[in-house]
Amino acid sequence: MNEQSGGQLNLLGGLISQPDDAAAKSSQRPRPLVSLSAPSSPPVSSSCPQRLLIIDTETTGLDPSEHHCLEVGAILFSVPARAVLCQQSFLLPVDSNAAEPINHIPAAVTQLPQPWQSALQHFNDLLQAADLLVAHNAAFDRQWFGRGVLPQVGLPWLCTMEDIRWPAALQLRPRPSVRDLALAHEIPVWAAHRALTDCIYIAEVFQRCEDLDGLLIAGLQPRTLMRARVSYDDRHLARDAGFRWNDPVKGAWSRRISAEEADALPFPVSAVEPLPACASA
Repeated sequence: MNEQSGGQLNLLGGLISQPDDAAAKSSQRPRPLVSLSAPSSPPVSSSCPQRLLIIDTETTGLDPSEHHCLEVGAILFSVPARAVLCQQSFLLPVDSNAAEPINHIPAAVTQLPQPWQSALQHFNDLLQAADLLVAHNAAFDRQWFGRGVLPQVGLPWLCTMEDIRWPAALQLRPRPSVRDLALAHEIPVWAAHRALTDCIYIAEVFQRCEDLDGLLIAGLQPRTLMRARVSYDDRHLARDAGFRWNDPVKGAWSRRISAEEADALPFPVSAVEPLPACASA
């Protein structure tokens, strides 16, 4: 853009300094189509993160104290450009994989020669370039970092399942799956349960969002774990609002919501004290 803008300015300067006959001849020549501005892209609020690192993990089980992360997928995504800047995935060696029936990654494959140490360094570089970490069910993914060879991360997290309130026109459940989220945005679903594939779905969704910055800013609002004050007969109200029974609060419908969201609910809520450890931004 800089070279084109400079050429346009030089051309304009030449026209001003030319004699009338030279200017007439010049006006008959085809003029280059030069834009003085960058290609249009959706405006981004100054409070909106500019670069997202979309992350997904595959693991050998559900408990970080007993199991291990065996695959990491990551996509560095530009919010202003609505574009993928960089993407990677890599396997980490494990001795066994109890979750192989789900993720279809044999432990023996993770032990084949490949430069996972270099990939891990590149992943650290991506972390340094990002303003915000994004994951679908971030509560699960974030618990693996700071364990084993995976680095501790200090960036805030945003969960596309819990924190973002997707437009009602998409007719999604309050806590949609990656598959449902992709299909609602007319994105073909060709595979599941591999780390980079799920990251690609989220990046494709973000590229299609008309108000991505608005969704991100709203999703980053402070949230508190709230208990729904509903009767047994009205429990469907809590369920329809995305509250979960018995998780994480035993014997209650609960969900992390913002103060604005709490005011909009058709039933009263109260904060859970003491607050359990928060697993999403």
